[in-house]
Amino acid sequence: MNELLKKRIIFVGGKGGVGKSTASAALALAFSKKEEKTLIVSTDPAHNLGDIFYKKIDDQPVKIREHLWGMEIHPEKESKRYIESVKDNLKGLVKSRMVEEVHRQIDMASASPGADEAALFDRIVSIILNEVDHFDKIIFDTAPTGHTIRLLSLPELMTVWMEGMVDRRKKINDNYTQLLNDGEPVEDPIFDVLQTRKEKFINARDILLDPSKTGFTFVLIPERLPILETQTAVKQLDSYHLHVRTLIVNKVLPEHADGDFLRKRRQQEETYLQEIRKTFKKQDLLHIPLYEEDVSDMDKLTQFANQLWQELKGEAYHESNRS
Repeated sequence: MNELLKKRIIFVGGKGGVGKSTASAALALAFSKKEEKTLIVSTDPAHNLGDIFYKKIDDQPVKIREHLWGMEIHPEKESKRYIESVKDNLKGLVKSRMVEEVHRQIDMASASPGADEAALFDRIVSIILNEVDHFDKIIFDTAPTGHTIRLLSLPELMTVWMEGMVDRRKKINDNYTQLLNDGEPVEDPIFDVLQTRKEKFINARDILLDPSKTGFTFVLIPERLPILETQTAVKQLDSYHLHVRTLIVNKVLPEHADGDFLRKRRQQEETYLQEIRKTFKKQDLLHIPLYEEDVSDMDKLTQFANQLWQELKGEAYHESNRS
């Protein structure tokens, strides 16, 4: 039995073109078919969750079928929302003549590298904290690997940054208390805002780092570049104490595929499958076959989901078990 079955929150990543979004959708469908209330959230700017389920999906939970809801988060939209919330937090905290300059500085900061990811992470944190008690499973279909690494490294980085901000603000307040306020504590709304955000990030980090609640998986196919990219991603996440225990090996040629062309492809593929088994000894490998047709409707997605569920339960047999 695979460890993902016990997780409340699952992040799915992978190189573009390996079937990551389809695998995420199949995973969500599999859980919902077992009557687990499931929310699938796409954070990939190239959203196709709505296309997979033939349903218009937006940035609030939309019911897709029984026990299954979906959301698509748009990084640019979240960035604008995030900046407006920062401006709202500053209302009444700065002098009126400074408001325009403060807003200009905030707008400049919003154009800096990483601003979209920070806003996206803020929304993911809100979803985790607000929805975890309303769903049995929350599955995040993330953007291609590099973006995923940056996103998942933010809990540690932003928590440290927020702690530094809070500490500096507290020192300023202590100085004011001693010098200007006769020892009485200074009321500081900015400190309160910083403290609230610090607690929010700490709570999210604790959930993400809790192996009993959160799992991480990558989708790859038996080819050289996806193997190398996945290997790098697993190592990078390890450095942030985010451990990938499961890999979905997608589009494996089935034994019944015939013809000289496919026989030669299978010989090369077996080399890559051996490399995957050698490289990822610490991970469970879930094998999904290459289907004759694209996973383009609910019947085919259900087939994918059933196969994935068998792999999760350890009930599937495939040729790689022989070695």
